[in-house]
Amino acid sequence: MKPTDFSVHLSHFLADHLADQRNLSPNTVKAYRDVFTILLRYCRDERGMALERLCLERIDVALVEAFLDYLEKERHCSIQTQNHRLAVLHAFFRYVQSEVPERLLQCQQILAIPLRRCARPAVGYLSKQRLTEILAQPDVQSAAGRRDAVLLSVLYDTGARVQELIDLNAGDVRLDAPAQIRLRGKGRKLRAVPLMEATVQLLGDHLHEKGLEGPEHVDRPLFQNRQGNRLSRAGVRYILHKYVQAVRGEHPGFTQRVSPHSLRHTKGMHLLQSGVSLEIIRDFLGHVDIQTTQIYARSNLEMKRKALEAVSGDGPVTTMPSWQQNKTLLDWLHSLNRQLSGLRSRAPNLKFF
Repeated sequence: MKPTDFSVHLSHFLADHLADQRNLSPNTVKAYRDVFTILLRYCRDERGMALERLCLERIDVALVEAFLDYLEKERHCSIQTQNHRLAVLHAFFRYVQSEVPERLLQCQQILAIPLRRCARPAVGYLSKQRLTEILAQPDVQSAAGRRDAVLLSVLYDTGARVQELIDLNAGDVRLDAPAQIRLRGKGRKLRAVPLMEATVQLLGDHLHEKGLEGPEHVDRPLFQNRQGNRLSRAGVRYILHKYVQAVRGEHPGFTQRVSPHSLRHTKGMHLLQSGVSLEIIRDFLGHVDIQTTQIYARSNLEMKRKALEAVSGDGPVTTMPSWQQNKTLLDWLHSLNRQLSGLRSRAPNLKFF
């Protein structure tokens, strides 16, 4: 059976366009692939379509909108997840419209489907006290504890994404002044991040203990599991969760959700609170657009507002004042009304809003 136009373009989109032309990471390509896996299963199981005959013509606005409703009602996906699925489909049809000009109208109609509105999530970051308590939990008397102490310190100090952390090799660390570490970000973009003195000392001891100092070890993983292999994302989450649970045992009121990305947000907030500009924070964290970095500024303003409320002697206002009792304000409004009436009589063609 001859391949359909949809199967051909989807294969080229995932294998060539995303991986080679856009230089996206394997994890990102996998995330795109997973969206199309869900879409194909929906077409087969819910719409009764034969996948071997599925062509571009069948994937129209009605099907995409029905797919989004299916994600919401049947799979109970959040709005953020629905928007991610739609963004992937947008990326695909943005690619298709340049490859298949006769499908331009269909592609543009799908691209016109708007993302669903949702409230902006608050930035989840740790207070300095809780961060210090978590970083102090590893038992440095054991080899695993010493590795965990270095790992958590590097995760916070560099503001690295968890994938950037586990991709680190011994050759990515430079301990000579100015000490820095090289991270591979989204799109496989490299950036150098400076290191604090305490982290430099921990990394130096870690490299020496693991025998990673020589030039022949530059490609070995910086952080390894018990088998000597590279840590996984789940492994890093497990390590952090273990020490967060220990802090929860000491402070039952500490119920905040903490993930490896929380340490990245914490670093961003601490940089902002220290007076570092958004442009420098953007480059430090590897954001493509400064709009992404501005989430820290918005959260910082909200934090300041709550602090002002907390120190206010009168507390929050519980009843609104009645403007109708303010005679001075009423007189001003009446005089303004008379002025506007005079203007209308002299210039009847003017419009007032």
